[in-house]
Amino acid sequence: MFDGFVEFDIVVSGVSVHGRRGGSGPPLLLLHGIPETHLMWHRVAPALAERFSVVVTDLRGYGDSGSPSSTADHSPYAMRAVAADQVRVMAALGHPRFAVVGHDRGARCGYRMAIDHPEVVTALAVLDIVPTAEVFRRADRDFCLGYWVWSFLAAPYPVPEQLIAGAPATLVDHMLDSWSASSASFPPEVRERYIETFSDPVAVHAICEQYRAAATLDVAHDEADRGRHRLRCPVLALWSEGGPVDSWYEPLEVWREWADDVRGAAVPGGHFLPEESPEAVIVALTDFLS
Repeated sequence: MFDGFVEFDIVVSGVSVHGRRGGSGPPLLLLHGIPETHLMWHRVAPALAERFSVVVTDLRGYGDSGSPSSTADHSPYAMRAVAADQVRVMAALGHPRFAVVGHDRGARCGYRMAIDHPEVVTALAVLDIVPTAEVFRRADRDFCLGYWVWSFLAAPYPVPEQLIAGAPATLVDHMLDSWSASSASFPPEVRERYIETFSDPVAVHAICEQYRAAATLDVAHDEADRGRHRLRCPVLALWSEGGPVDSWYEPLEVWREWADDVRGAAVPGGHFLPEESPEAVIVALTDFLS
């Protein structure tokens, strides 16, 4: 799936981050969402590697990256910590400045990275999200019923961990099949790899901790930055046409509250844009980053 890419494992701040790199040109980091790993970019990364030095990684807690011990305040899984991992990995690969493209959780990591490390991020693309603080500020019945996973995974330990342990494939299949326009977008071997992550109790606890941090620390960090620290780099927002982000928000208006240079559009297909609509994503990213 990643012809010409080289796998790596880099330890940063005591956490091993797994990924692949390939291509040549300006550096570009691709970050995945839930319930995926870096494999979600398998239809997009090779095409982008024709113009860019592409790096794809597993976020801490996912895939083959490490799952460090958490704390009572969940800070090891706040996006501030997750983003710092990625900045250090890119520096270790020789990329002190780079563009970032993130989908879902990876997009939340990406915009936090751009706020915390404005000297590092040259451009940011966020796929099918609005900022975390905006999500919780605007949460209503539709959000609670449609994105119940946010509340479920953030529930107190060990409730979600133990329930997921009983049927990991059920949860992964639900996310992939109900959030996508076509369940055929996920090759069986890729789907199985996603299920493997949710079959690992250590990884599941890490992912739950990330959602607990989202509802607490990530919101607090966003609110502390609201109106004070804007995104300095150009921002591209892409979202699923007719999906929740399209239906619940005015995405460009929301992102313009956080950044000056914002562009974007809806993309046909479901939530998993790089897997469902790779051609449209490749064209949009190439135009934006060139």
